[in-house]
Amino acid sequence: MTTTQASTFLIVLSLAVSACGPRPGHVLTFSGSVVGREGDVIRRQLDRFRLANPSIVVVLRVTPDAADQRHQLYVQWLNARSSEPDVLQLDVAWTAEFAAAGWISRLDRFQPPVDEFFAAAIAADRWNGTLYALPWFIDAGLLYWRTDLAPQAPRDVDALVRLAKRAQRERRIPFGLVWQGARYEGLVTVFVEFLGAFGGSILDERGHVVVDSDAAQKALTFMRDTIYVDDIVPPAVLTWQEEQTRFAFQNGEAVFMRNWPYAYALLQDRAQSSVAGRFAVMSMPAAPGGTPTAALGGAALAINAHSDQPEDAYRLVEFLLQPSQMIERARIVGQYPSRQALYENGALDGALEIQPTEALRIIEHAVPRPVTPVYAQLSEILQVSLHRALTRQQEPHAALGEAATAMRALLARVRLSPECHEGRAC
Repeated sequence: MTTTQASTFLIVLSLAVSACGPRPGHVLTFSGSVVGREGDVIRRQLDRFRLANPSIVVVLRVTPDAADQRHQLYVQWLNARSSEPDVLQLDVAWTAEFAAAGWISRLDRFQPPVDEFFAAAIAADRWNGTLYALPWFIDAGLLYWRTDLAPQAPRDVDALVRLAKRAQRERRIPFGLVWQGARYEGLVTVFVEFLGAFGGSILDERGHVVVDSDAAQKALTFMRDTIYVDDIVPPAVLTWQEEQTRFAFQNGEAVFMRNWPYAYALLQDRAQSSVAGRFAVMSMPAAPGGTPTAALGGAALAINAHSDQPEDAYRLVEFLLQPSQMIERARIVGQYPSRQALYENGALDGALEIQPTEALRIIEHAVPRPVTPVYAQLSEILQVSLHRALTRQQEPHAALGEAATAMRALLARVRLSPECHEGRAC
């Protein structure tokens, strides 16, 4: 749907509401994913909100489902200081960008119960210590493994390589491990998990660029060696995204796969999957000096800074984040709730494809990508350097060194470098 079509839809729906019943006191607009089962759930939940708040009518502002197209449309609307949509679904990596631009409202004044949400998700929703969004649902990178080919889950990355090689040799499995290696955002999330496994990070806690650290070089070297030295990862992954890796694992061609939770239900479908009932999931195991790591994904809810009804908008956000609404999304869409207690009190039993306690263990290892307004630019720099190293155009230390130099220059240019706030030249 185009921007013009979405606006027309909003106007027509608002007029229809006015013509068919009492004139509402307020009309709130909500924008988020409405594709497939997600659309069914959000429409149902908005209907419940209307019943509980009869003076407020909520209408959907339809956007493209593709994240990059939705991001572009949000930027157009918010940069023009439009008061609509009032409530927006943001990708976890967008919050700092939108907050720094002044496009979304501060939420601390509403005193939300932040301690009830996963800490990593709340960290991704803050900018400069201020809360600008609240986590709606969680996505986390998973390591899928064939339980019929590997006798136990790998304890560390070396065990991962050994188990993959053994299954390839003894069971004639083509690939030991598959992951997303094309030059796009997915490659960065894979790197974040290997990076954490080796004890590294892209930025440190103070915002300094550390992607050229010894730990980062070890992580990228390990990734490269799984392709060209260990021969457990096919070179073809350097053109693959999520679906290509899923098809390889689903067709019985891989022992291990790094992917997102969405793949779980598809892999359990016996009509299309040859591995149904023969796999399990975990977070990426660690190397010495590192920790098991899962890249944080998911979505947050934010309020348009130019909304003329922020209190009602927050009332809607608060409603959508109620445990009952989250459990419904888990059952129908398979999205992981952002409230930790739901995994511990039995509320999610039977709602998710995997056991809630197992999901909790993985989410507890979730790590957000750098929380910065220029994350998209940092990611683009890193994508290029990672891909050069993995295609053997550069050595890992050289590729990461160039990436770090470019990242530091970018942060200094936009005055986000820590040096700018430490009394040094930037």
